[in-house]
Formats: sequence, C-alpha cells, structure tokens
Amino acid sequence: MTNQPITTSVFDLFKVGPGPSSSHTIGPMKAAFDFRQRLSSLEPSIQQQADAVHVLLYGSLSATGKGHGTDRAIVAGLLGWQPETTDPDALLDLLRDSSVSYPIPVGEKTLELEPQHIHFERKRYDSPYANTMVLQLRQGEQVLYEEEYYSVGGGFIIRKGEPDVASDNQDVPFPYSSMAELKEQLKTNNLTLDELMIRNEMAITNRSRADINQRIDQILEFMHKAVRRGLRHKGTLPGSIKLTRKAPILYQKAKGMSQSSDSFLIFLNAYCLAASEENAAGGIVVTAPTSGASGVIPGLTYLAKHHFHHDKLTLRGGMLAAAAIGFLVKHNASISGAEMGCMGEVGTASAMGAAFLTRCAQPNGSISAIEAAAEIAIEHHLGMTCDPIGGYVQIPCIERNAMGAVKSYNAFLLATSGAASVQKISLDAVVKVMKATGRDMSTKYKETSEAGLALSATEC
Repeated sequence: MTNQPITTSVFDLFKVGPGPSSSHTIGPMKAAFDFRQRLSSLEPSIQQQADAVHVLLYGSLSATGKGHGTDRAIVAGLLGWQPETTDPDALLDLLRDSSVSYPIPVGEKTLELEPQHIHFERKRYDSPYANTMVLQLRQGEQVLYEEEYYSVGGGFIIRKGEPDVASDNQDVPFPYSSMAELKEQLKTNNLTLDELMIRNEMAITNRSRADINQRIDQILEFMHKAVRRGLRHKGTLPGSIKLTRKAPILYQKAKGMSQSSDSFLIFLNAYCLAASEENAAGGIVVTAPTSGASGVIPGLTYLAKHHFHHDKLTLRGGMLAAAAIGFLVKHNASISGAEMGCMGEVGTASAMGAAFLTRCAQPNGSISAIEAAAEIAIEHHLGMTCDPIGGYVQIPCIERNAMGAVKSYNAFLLATSGAASVQKISLDAVVKVMKATGRDMSTKYKETSEAGLALSATEC
C-alpha cells in the first residue's frame, strides 16, 4: 500500500460526462482541453510557425479508440468542450463527415484539425501507463511543442512531468491510505464514516457541508436521469453490432409480474441495463467509478430510492461509503480496464455498490460490515477480463453491469448476515491481490479487443 494519504474528491470519482468510456472519452476530452489551453499561452513566435495539430494515440486508446469515440472526444476537447456540459448528440456528429475540419485557435491564428491528424498508432510506446496520448503542435514534420497525457481510468488524467493529483500532499484532517488506516481514524476520533468523508471532502474542495450534500444529490439525479432515459429509449445502439436495447423490455416485464419474487431482480437488471445502454449510446452518465461501469451504482441507487424508499440522508451516506471503497481501489490498485481488466471497472463498482447497500441498510452499522461487503464483491471479480466486441462498450459490458449489481446485492447479504466479524480476507488484502492479478494478466485481455469475447465479433 502506498503511504500517501487519499486526497481525491468525491466529485472527481463521480464525474458527469458523455459515454461510452471514461478512459477513452472523458479523459481524452479533458487532456485535449488542457492542451488547447496550453497552446494559448505559448510564445507568439512558436504560435506563428505552427501549421497543424496532431494527436498520437497508443495502447487501448489506439486499439479500441474508434469504437469508444476517442477521436471525437479529442476533437471536442480541442474545440473547448467540457465533459459535464457536452451535448451528446453534437459529440456523435463530430467526424461523421470526413471532409469537415475543425478550427483550433493558436494565438492569433486558427489551425484546421482534420481527421487524418488523429493517428491510431499500433507500435509499442514506452510509457508508464497503458492509455497514452501525445498531442503535438507542428510546422510540417517538425514538432514545435508537445504534451504527453495518460488516461488512468474513471476520467482521471495525468500529464507527463506532473504528479498524480490524487497522490499529492494536500492536508486532510483524517488522512488514510488503506482500510486499516481508515478504521483506525474512525476508532481514534470516534467518528462515523459519513462524518470523516464529509470533513475530508470539505478540506479537499473548500466546499461547505451543505454544498457537498447538494452536489451528492445532483450526482444521484444525473444517475437517475440516465436510468429513466434508458428505460424509455428503444431501438438499436450505435455501431456495427446493431445491439438491441433490452432495458425497456425488462422493465415492462418486471411491472407485469410484480407479485413474483423474481420481479425485484428483473427491476434491478432493467435499471442497470438502462444506464449502461445510455452510456453505450454516448449519453450523459456518471463515472461510478468509470463510464464502462456506470450502470451498477445508478441501478442500485435507483432501486434504493424507489423500492426501498431510502431518504436523501441515507442515500448520501451510501454514496460516501461507495466513494471510500472506490478511493481505496484507485489509490492502491487501479480502476482502469486497460490496467486491471474489468475487475478494475465492474469489480470496483460492484464493491462500491455493496458498500452503498450495507451503509443504507445499517445507518449506525460498523465499518467492518461495509469492508466485508466490498471485499466479497471484489473477491468474486478477480481476473475478470475486459474484452469488448468491436471496441464498443456493449458486449459484454452492458450485461456485466447488471451482473455486477446482483453481486453487490449478494455481497451485502453475506456481509450483513452476522458473519462480518469472522471474515478472513481484509479489503486491503484483496486490493493487493487485485493489483497483482492485473499486473500478471495478459495485455490481450485488458481493453484491447484482441482476445476473449472480442474474438467472437464475426458471430454478431
């Protein structure tokens, strides 16, 4: 475990933006926007020499970037768009016509970005992260200025030469970098998990308690809007697979069998599929912790609100518990499919969902039950591959979100059955195993579409 305290904001973990992939869409858009800003502050002599902007994509950004819309996201960022305010329909229109170019301001001049300026590089690139992009300002073949960015999962980016902002030395009142340290802080200071998370968040963001609570409510509303849209929208998803949306069908089936014990699970599946299908269509979703896993938490929170009738206070507490688990995985392993496979995305989301359910059901419960629920959920996702067919976040990603949510619910049941205190494996231990598993897993099974289910594309 790293010794640096966790200083990630809840609102960096739960980010609003367009699907289908936080690593491939939100991260690259943010990197391109950052590059655009940096171009504006270059020396005028450099700006005047420039005649083009080029983008080089490596790793799974290259292998599956077309299916994930990475090229469109980069164009959007260079145009000055931000993830939370992007119109998803306008985003889908970008690069649809190969003859259209896009104006990029560089000082007093404007350069036209054309589709051929975005390069999906197949060669290996010496980089510390799997998802790497290099943005260049050129005069002919001469590179006048460049920046290298890494998309490290969940829409988080790192610029080469800068430290990971989530690992800086920012002071928080109750620092922790592991579950063991988190539990010690709670015990020593006689705090609830809710209170610790809120007070650390206040220090990280300088937001007031009321502002943080209001923002959590807004994040939940963004999630639930995605669920509601997905329950309404019918037809096929974008891309060559021509996958039919299933959420509306399942939802109607669940409503028609309300007296059956199975309806509960069908409703949950419908909610998770609804948000995931919206993500696959490029709609506005919330990274939870990634876009590829953005159906699990929305489905569970929608269920908690509309079926369990939990109030706002309870839902907020559940979200803070989910964030605590997401922080620990991101800090000590990774939430990136390119680094960890799908255990880093849906596996983490499932653990967060299990923590959410446990906290909601036991407002005054122990941290041990939350830890046990999260550990069980991760344990049963270890080694899960990321192998999207055609590079689209559709098969197996959409159904995998529903399966992850069901595992969340079962992990919650197991953890709250009275046996949490005798759980043998700690969360810290399973996260350590998760990191080692991701390191040992073949790259072919980590978001490259070079193995696994991805090879069955010809059958679709």
